[in-house]
Amino acid sequence: MSGTSTRLTPPADAVGPVRHPDAPAPGELLGSHYEHCFGCGNGQPHGLHLQARAGEGVSVTAEFTVKPAHQGAPGLAHGGVLATAMDETLGALSWLLRVIAVTGRLETDYVLPVPVDTVLFLEAEVTAVHNRKIYCRATGRTGGPEGPVAVRAEALFIEVKVDHFIENGRPEEIEAAMSDPDQVRRTRAFEVNP
Repeated sequence: MSGTSTRLTPPADAVGPVRHPDAPAPGELLGSHYEHCFGCGNGQPHGLHLQARAGEGVSVTAEFTVKPAHQGAPGLAHGGVLATAMDETLGALSWLLRVIAVTGRLETDYVLPVPVDTVLFLEAEVTAVHNRKIYCRATGRTGGPEGPVAVRAEALFIEVKVDHFIENGRPEEIEAAMSDPDQVRRTRAFEVNP
């Protein structure tokens, strides 16, 4: 991206990303981290219901179908919804690093309009890591995984501890998530960018 912010350029001493040995296998469906997440949760009737899969290295792929509830201009996806799809896909990279991370900065370029009922094929990868900073980029294509790029983004995610959510989230949701008897759901609720 030619107009990339210097805040999205890794410093010279950044290192290449390393896939965690316990990361999901390539092709594995990552699933929703939290039922009420607007990006990936099934508990949101008008949410994106984005489904991401682990890719090779430190990458993920995902698909998202633009529904009528996601439009901005008549018949076209809202730009904010497309940015959310990019953010959700980039956030899924945390599963491969096995860290908890939140979005620090997201820059999105809109290349082509995305009509309602279009399937957006998303791909994201981590490009560098520097201390708690995770640099990554993503593309969204129409017409198939090799189709024309409709949207692209670069982002900076920041590794945080679970306390970030406990201290800043609304107490009712935090308490409900923490008291879930299903240990897997309880743990996943706090594992990736909500």
